[in-house]
Amino acid sequence: MGKSIFLVGLMGAGKSTVGRILARKLRARFVDTDHEIEARTGVSIPTIFEIEGEACFRRRESEVIDALSRESGLVLATGGGAILAPENRQRLRERGVVVYLCASPEVLYERTRHDRGRPLLQVEDRLAKLQALHSQRDPLYRETAHVIVEVGATQAIQVVRRIQQALATHATT
Repeated sequence: MGKSIFLVGLMGAGKSTVGRILARKLRARFVDTDHEIEARTGVSIPTIFEIEGEACFRRRESEVIDALSRESGLVLATGGGAILAPENRQRLRERGVVVYLCASPEVLYERTRHDRGRPLLQVEDRLAKLQALHSQRDPLYRETAHVIVEVGATQAIQVVRRIQQALATHATT
């Protein structure tokens, strides 16, 4: 595996789960930016949000993406908001193959409704929040992605197969 693969998409799209399986199949190293930030800071993402706020978290996220996107042969799962920063979009697009795991807000809601570890979803109406995030971020994911893979209610292994097929097609174009 030469170029790194960068997975983007909203929270709950399956970037971490799919990324681990894809990396195993490609015999590549897998890194999740959120886990990397937690390892570097020694605290959880919700704690960083609570103490430092979203802006400081996004700065840390950009530093991690800058460092990791320079590596080759990596499968990187980015945080859902990583594409908000123009420099992140540019680095990801230029330094590897960006795969957008696209899922509807309704599917994401079903996947995240019991998850308490997502700071942006600690609101009364999670579905409305996911719909708002989707309308804000979907155009940015599409602008950044080389490949778009619809996720839906699909099993992770099927998504990995779709990604592999899409990457094979992308490599020939």
